[in-house]
Amino acid sequence: MTSSDVPDNRWSDLGRPPLNATALRRALLRPGALWTSLDVVRTTGSTNTDLVRRAAELPEGAVLVAEEQSAARGRLDRQWSAPARSGLFFSVLLRPGPEVPIERWGWLPLLTGVAVATGLSRSAGVDTALKWPNDLLVRVPKDSDKLRPGEAPFEDERKAGGILAERADDGAVVIGIGLNVSLSAEELPVPTAGSLALAGAVSTDRDTLLRAVLRSLEHWYGEWRAAGGDPAASRLQEAYAAGCSTLGRSVRAELPGDTSLTGEAVAVDGDGRLVLATAQGVQPVGAGDIVHLRPA
Repeated sequence: MTSSDVPDNRWSDLGRPPLNATALRRALLRPGALWTSLDVVRTTGSTNTDLVRRAAELPEGAVLVAEEQSAARGRLDRQWSAPARSGLFFSVLLRPGPEVPIERWGWLPLLTGVAVATGLSRSAGVDTALKWPNDLLVRVPKDSDKLRPGEAPFEDERKAGGILAERADDGAVVIGIGLNVSLSAEELPVPTAGSLALAGAVSTDRDTLLRAVLRSLEHWYGEWRAAGGDPAASRLQEAYAAGCSTLGRSVRAELPGDTSLTGEAVAVDGDGRLVLATAQGVQPVGAGDIVHLRPA
């Protein structure tokens, strides 16, 4: 893990300048705020792994940002990578208890999705949809030269980011966020990926975006915690449903144990589970991969 606070190569890539750690701290670390420390490193394996390892020595509100990750992980330990400084790759350390019962902590990834989408809407002018449980989707315009007569000008939603929540040994929760910001079409790891730049963001300034996302996360976490983790009282459940691209679609839920369910996603229940209306009746899904089978 290498610090990037020293400015020796700050303008080595004018198209992708490094984050300004000093300015970020000045904007986000203040008395009474959730965020208590913010470190930016040039490269590391995984910010989640680093914070989980150090959780016992850190207070709630620690933020670790990497300009590049060499061993980034998503759900189910899936590996992914992105060019240095092309996105936001960061993790935060939270301690919801004792105010929030542990059975409600499963809402944290969904809360983070709402916070990221809200922050990006304000700072980047991009509507970010949520795919249950942890993906961030954007719409990318098609090449106008390749449109067929009558064809819609936007492609299906593409994944521009993801969220990963992990428990540390001391009981803290570390939430990692990976977001593609300036990736070009040629840099996308897979054709189904996207970025804020490709979605027409009005700003790809990563300092601005990170400040907006962390402020939004502080707001939603504070509301949820003040309500004892109640997703209805904090309006989190309502906000998630409003921004969830999965609801109203026919989906296939690929479940642990090589089983699957197919049906219409009709709700997100009070436990954060996706509720499917299937041929066998209504069934909640608490874990699994969701495949969208038709456009909303």
